[in-house]
Amino acid sequence: MLDHVFISASDLDRSIAFYTVALAPLGITDRVDYDGKDGPSGHPDLKGFGCNGRIFFWLRPGVVEGRAAHVGFVAETVAQVDAAYAAAMATGATDNGAPGARLHYDPRYYAAGVLDPDGYSLEFTYKSWQH
Repeated sequence: MLDHVFISASDLDRSIAFYTVALAPLGITDRVDYDGKDGPSGHPDLKGFGCNGRIFFWLRPGVVEGRAAHVGFVAETVAQVDAAYAAAMATGATDNGAPGARLHYDPRYYAAGVLDPDGYSLEFTYKSWQH
């Protein structure tokens, strides 16, 4: 099980605005700003997102490698997948797979894909057998 993921952002303010809107339908509404000087030498400043007291998705300033990362976010329902996709698209995402069943994986795998403003691949996923 993963605890956290860092991705670089070319424009932190733009990315914070994007993820604040795109992740809200999934209940990922907690935010933390971490000052790198509070960590070990060379630690970057971080902008974190999470829910239920856990911050697990972090942005850091840096060089973007776009499609070098694919991040799948858990949705609790099909409706959450649809809402997250719509929110992401409304705030500047590029379509990378409209909401629907991903039959090549499993008939119960429902997901939607977008590319964030830096080109990272995001997937909003509902897998009924995991709930």
